[in-house]
Amino acid sequence: MFLDTSGLLCYHSKDEPEHKEAQRLFKGERRHLTHGYVLAEFIALALVRNVPRLPTLRFSSRLLIHPRVEVVWVDRGLHQEALDLLGQRLDKGYSLCDAASFLLMKRHGIQEALTTDRHFEQEGFTRKLGKTTA
Repeated sequence: MFLDTSGLLCYHSKDEPEHKEAQRLFKGERRHLTHGYVLAEFIALALVRNVPRLPTLRFSSRLLIHPRVEVVWVDRGLHQEALDLLGQRLDKGYSLCDAASFLLMKRHGIQEALTTDRHFEQEGFTRKLGKTTA
């Protein structure tokens, strides 16, 4: 499962409505993938949502050494590919972080994302959080 910014916030912060579901989903998967842009965006999002800084930094550091979490560091090539993808999707509101996520998910054959972000569905992936029940 891919770990996106919003999913990490839901997992980390008890104040998020999807907290328990994010914890259940995380614990239910053996392997997780994320990247450096997600980790940077997570710190910024936590700050904006008034999540205490020190626990947020500790959580982020623990992700780096978590045995079931692989962190990919975005290099120049992936960054350029993400920019190219954004150029191909001018009708979408994707961020650079989103584009890098989509590329990595395709490379690793991952379909599901721990996220509330609808952009993942727009790109054909399965969003595991924030779905409305019908």
